Amino acid sequence: QVQLVESGGGSVQAGGSLRLSCVAAGNRASRFCMGWFRQTLGKEREGVAAIYPSETIRYADSVKGRFTISRDDNENTVTLQMNNLQPEDAAMYYCAAQPGSGSWTNPADYNYWGQGTRDTVSS
Repeated sequence: QVQLVESGGGSVQAGGSLRLSCVAAGNRASRFCMGWFRQTLGKEREGVAAIYPSETIRYADSVKGRFTISRDDNENTVTLQMNNLQPEDAAMYYCAAQPGSGSWTNPADYNYWGQGTRDTVSS
């Protein structure tokens, strides 16, 4: 089991940056596939990025080249650096952990979720 706590959400103008952090408590983040998801009103939850225990990384096509996911095993945190943010990126962002070998893009394959942090992007 693991508890996840996100932080770093906020408001930026288009072209700006935000850095989201997810702290894993009670277990090691390196033992899980750690994913970042986002969701807006009326939309399904979307996988943004993930990092596996092997440090293999996956990104949604919509964020490639702009977002970077990383894991710090000393701090037991997973970070999502978001650059060149656009209004379409505004959403509630969630950190999630998957102990198994499911799809990184499927929310149903994740066992643990953080409370979410809201990002707002103004044009």
